[in-house]
Amino acid sequence: MYLQLWLNKRGYRVSRFFPKDLESDKDFMKIYDNCVNTTTVERMYSLYNSLKYIIKNKIKGDFVECGVAGGESCKLIALTLIKLKETNRKIYLYDTYEGQPKPCGEDGEKAVNVWERYTKEEKENPYVYNLEDVKRNMYSIKYPAENLIFVKGNVIDTIPKTTPSKIALLRLDTDFYESTYHELKHLYPLVMGGGVILIDDYGCSVGAKKAVERYIKENNVRLLLNRIDGTGRVSIKL
Repeated sequence: MYLQLWLNKRGYRVSRFFPKDLESDKDFMKIYDNCVNTTTVERMYSLYNSLKYIIKNKIKGDFVECGVAGGESCKLIALTLIKLKETNRKIYLYDTYEGQPKPCGEDGEKAVNVWERYTKEEKENPYVYNLEDVKRNMYSIKYPAENLIFVKGNVIDTIPKTTPSKIALLRLDTDFYESTYHELKHLYPLVMGGGVILIDDYGCSVGAKKAVERYIKENNVRLLLNRIDGTGRVSIKL
């Protein structure tokens, strides 16, 4: 994963065979080819289909991603909305744009050790993308600039100070326990009935999974977390 991120930041792309059903979807592949991505094609396809579902079923609200990295998932959102002629929706991009805040004990020793290694040794962290680079990436596709809302800072501090009133799609990708729980606490109630929730790290992050399960239990939420791939999960709010 780190190698893939490192290569992507330098303009290289790791190629592999695509599942036939995805490769045969020419509209998706055309959009996907414009997104040099750090996530799997399965997760990107799930996001793409979620967008089509939302527009087809007229689910109200804006689109939110917490943890945008280089902005490629949001770029796919914007490109898909352009294709669907639905560019009046706002896209919220929450990120520190300076790297991830330190994980806590709930995230497990491995996550803490990896974070500390990059911090103490001052290694180049492949997860860090600065705000100007992400803006340049997003503005390059001609989605209305006034509908791209960049929110810089730790989500613990920026949410709920800056949030949409209604959310059609919520994508969580901040990896760790505290941020994921905070996002669910403040943003899940804003997701409209029929809206989509995508959790990128559920299958690979101890902390993210704990946060999701805690929120579901505390609030008696009926949420079927359908498997996208080894780590991603998707659900529709009832």
